[in-house]
Amino acid sequence: MITDDAISVRRPRRWDEPMDPLMSDADVVWLRDQAPFATLDPAAFPKSIPLDGILRNDCRLHQFTHGEVIAREGDYANSAFLLLDGHAELLTRELPPECLGRRETEKVSWPRAIWKLLKPSGVREARRGDEVIPNVDLHESSHHADERPPVLQLQDFDGLVQAGQSVRLGPGELFGEVAAMYRAPRSATVVSQGNSRLLEIRLQGLKMLRRDPAFSKRMDDHYRENWLPLHLKEIPLLRFLPEQNLQRVVAATIQRSFGRLEWNADYKKTRTLSPAEQIASEPVVATEGHQVTDLIIVRSGFGRVCQNYGAAQRTTAYLGKGHLFGLEEIALGVTNPDGPINLPLQHSLRAVGFLDTLHIPVECFATEILPHVRRSELPRAAAQAILQTKGNAEARERRSEKRPKVDLPIVCDTGRSQSNEETWQDLPSPTGTSFEPTGLLEFIVQNRFNNGREAMIIDLHRCTRCDDCVKACASVHDGNPRFARVGVNHDRLQFVQACMHCTDPVCMIGCPTGALHRDEATGHVHVSENICIGCGTCAKGCPYGNIEMASVNDPKGRPYTDEASNRPITKATKCDMCSGLPSGPACAAACPHDAIVRIDLSESPPLEHWLRRRT
Repeated sequence: MITDDAISVRRPRRWDEPMDPLMSDADVVWLRDQAPFATLDPAAFPKSIPLDGILRNDCRLHQFTHGEVIAREGDYANSAFLLLDGHAELLTRELPPECLGRRETEKVSWPRAIWKLLKPSGVREARRGDEVIPNVDLHESSHHADERPPVLQLQDFDGLVQAGQSVRLGPGELFGEVAAMYRAPRSATVVSQGNSRLLEIRLQGLKMLRRDPAFSKRMDDHYRENWLPLHLKEIPLLRFLPEQNLQRVVAATIQRSFGRLEWNADYKKTRTLSPAEQIASEPVVATEGHQVTDLIIVRSGFGRVCQNYGAAQRTTAYLGKGHLFGLEEIALGVTNPDGPINLPLQHSLRAVGFLDTLHIPVECFATEILPHVRRSELPRAAAQAILQTKGNAEARERRSEKRPKVDLPIVCDTGRSQSNEETWQDLPSPTGTSFEPTGLLEFIVQNRFNNGREAMIIDLHRCTRCDDCVKACASVHDGNPRFARVGVNHDRLQFVQACMHCTDPVCMIGCPTGALHRDEATGHVHVSENICIGCGTCAKGCPYGNIEMASVNDPKGRPYTDEASNRPITKATKCDMCSGLPSGPACAAACPHDAIVRIDLSESPPLEHWLRRRT
């Protein structure tokens, strides 16, 4: 119901707030003459989103000086960079957080937080004017000061370059596109070498540019030539591979994708199926009983490892980024004391939604990789077989020699203890994540909760249904809580319908303005309400139903309405992890019985440790 004192405003549109308000007509004309834009076909873009519009509104020009950080490893990417002039160095060495200017999220003081709880506004979904629509008039004077991150100068940059711990990037190089497209953290730090000029392209524009076949192919070729070697080096199994061997591995590696990147539409249909039907509906990557032909590396997405169990299949683990499949069968077959043999796969691998993989042929693994792998990095049975292999002693000695210490994830032993204390132990980190008992694993994968980085779980043995958690959330968010104490149950656990700030936040896929974005430091998914147009695409796209559209009012309770249609102005609302509150999420802080936890389900140890403390 619209009251007489409603505030009429113009509903935000896609390009109301361009990425770079200082982008001029001359800049756009100049960019159109630069590679790769000079070869793009303007007819490949819709009239409503033309190529010139993408360059003007979805791009930002940057000038960097020598030693200035362009992109930081670990920051969640919402954009890619194209190097126009000058050079940059991609650092292959991981730097400590203090060198990269990492800072904790600024928190409000305790007195201010308490005052807000004791003196709520009394108006549901109250917003200031600048939180409803972008302040277009002030863009030229304030946008860059407010939006552009502070300059970060790397102190020992020249020393890192001289030590050979970097890769040179030149004009025409595109970087950060993989992290942006897959909504993932950046995998390396990039620093300007001398003065450089770059074009930053946000995700929405990058997706539109890929509509041009030539640009899409250029991105794929560029990844294979420049980034695939670096990504392979990040895998612990390949970290001691000589450069000439690595190049041959790169040439033999095949990139494959299974399922759809926009997997949320399929999930809404398959989540109601039984586990057997859901498994049967998932794309098959490798089949149990078939001869192993490739070492499979997960580049993005999730895979289900399952095994025949009677007439059905049983889930034994799930794979995420960096995990391997088929390593044990390949290693055992290649290292057989009596000569190489072909071992059948002991499990099947299926794509859970979307799965992007790299495939290294068995022959390439045997000749190029295995001679440079330490025994401690192989499955136990394969490592023992190497000692019995008829081969020259020098090769076995090389595998046994001590190597310089490298700060990389440690590969756990493959032996599984049957003691009660270790029934939750993970599989080795390269080969996947496994929960015990199996029922909980099936439940988590069935509902895709393994996608959640901040899943909200309630221990029903402790919960008294007092709803203090909901009340606390409501008091922080203008009387409108960001979750309801409902959700699916597994034994004593309730998985609550609250934003999980997913590893793969598919809600971001369709956002036309970029209002839905990741916080670069925490990875939490936030809504920039001033550029949210209220289209509801994210609410429809969230597989878990954890985003809602809400009508907003001014601090005096007067509703905002669209001046064109006179309809209420709506904004996407969701859990924001109470960012800025010193207590952290108010729901967990307010629970008097310690029944609530916000937890990362992409790996099993956090949940295992939490449950173990309660038994």
